[in-house]
Amino acid sequence: MKNIFLIFILIVSMVWLEVSSQPSSMIDFSKAEKGEAFSAGEGSSLKMHDSKAFKHPLSNLPQANLIDFSVGFAFFKKLWVSSPSTTTASDGLGPLYNARSCIACHIGLGRGHPPLAASSDKGVLGYPSVSMMLRLSIPPQTKAEYALLKSHKVNSFPDPVYGGQLQGVAVRGLSAEGQINIDYKERVIELVGGEKITLRVPRYSIIDKGYGKLHTELMMSPRVAPSLIGMGLLSAISEQDIQLRSDPDDVNKDGISGRVNQVWSVEYKRIMLGRYGYKAGMPTLNAQNQDAFHNDLGLSTALGQEPWGDCTTQQTLCRRAPHGNDPQFDFLEVPTLATDAVLFFVENIAVPKRHYANDSQVLAGKHLFHKIGCISCHQPQYKTQKIIGKPALSEQIIWPYTDLLLHDMGEELADHRPEGRATGREWRTAPLWGIGLTQTVNKKAMFLHDGRAKTVQEAILWHGGEAQVARDRFITLSKIERKQLLIFLGAL
Repeated sequence: MKNIFLIFILIVSMVWLEVSSQPSSMIDFSKAEKGEAFSAGEGSSLKMHDSKAFKHPLSNLPQANLIDFSVGFAFFKKLWVSSPSTTTASDGLGPLYNARSCIACHIGLGRGHPPLAASSDKGVLGYPSVSMMLRLSIPPQTKAEYALLKSHKVNSFPDPVYGGQLQGVAVRGLSAEGQINIDYKERVIELVGGEKITLRVPRYSIIDKGYGKLHTELMMSPRVAPSLIGMGLLSAISEQDIQLRSDPDDVNKDGISGRVNQVWSVEYKRIMLGRYGYKAGMPTLNAQNQDAFHNDLGLSTALGQEPWGDCTTQQTLCRRAPHGNDPQFDFLEVPTLATDAVLFFVENIAVPKRHYANDSQVLAGKHLFHKIGCISCHQPQYKTQKIIGKPALSEQIIWPYTDLLLHDMGEELADHRPEGRATGREWRTAPLWGIGLTQTVNKKAMFLHDGRAKTVQEAILWHGGEAQVARDRFITLSKIERKQLLIFLGAL
């Protein structure tokens, strides 16, 4: 009976996959598809497309839950202070950290940017990066560590001195770990028609090191804070829908071999499908949130109870510093009551309704988006599963434009830092909904995992690996066609 039920579920999932991924030849590009303007289904925000466009709750969130959304937003905006402090509900920051609040990184709840100040002719020097951080790790050093990686129990191994993330700020009396140094070189790409685009090629290093030498095999991965719209809806996509789109061995010979990341869930004590983070290294939104509290702000949570955050055993003063773990807050600095509130908030951030889905230029760009092969990874549509107790996220037709799979994006975008099953060349397909409003929400926002691209067009031109064919087709489009495709993306 159990096997029959599983077969039934598989058939239903395959039928839905066929329905939700129509071949381009079956799509009428003379008009928008049914519901296409409502990127988040019934939850799409109907508010103005202004700097606050990403700050609204899902439109179908029950009225009784709007106060919960506001409470979560308050925790998200909260400024934390170091210990000891008279404000015991807000202390515990650091001792090493990147920001004092969540919203400092996720500006306007949208994308962040690389450091922009203290520039020199070499690049960007010595300026604390708030909305960009640097992941750190080293290769496994022993057979036991290799076994842990193979079992998916860990994603990576931190630097023995600097930990898993570079913290550029410290509480009084301690030294920051260092600052990100970015050395940009320019590279010119010529498009068909003679148009020339200048790309910034970044090279990363760490300066002002506060704790001695870096490991000789250190691997670094710069990450700009991502947009937070629609996060709860991404969690409501069934694993079956994601798995059915994976093709790790490229069986269909289309040159696209997306695959899932498999990561350990501290929350559920089992291996789960990764879907959050630039390399899909986090299995759940709650885990992603609490990891940010722990590593970005240096605060203890239920999933990361060490009050010193990412401080290593070799950073002894950091581990001895005063902390904010308090018995009245579950012996934590951010109790479960607070992390649950933030989870509810992030789960229910709306995606703006599209205003120009039926515009002729938008539709022409959409046709080109399909024609040159972008939808091979940026899958347009899903239907979310039914989730008990979460009606606003349940059974919605959504248009995120991602398959949530890992893809080889080529050597030029590689960070050479594996994470779980993701190689140093692989990245999770980024959702595109709301991308046209990115720089409306944050004028300084930039694109790709490290913000090297100043525009969407530059981001396209950085695509390589499995996306090389689509990128090359974009280059060969006429100037008018490229403009139409960019208009389409700008209307998402």
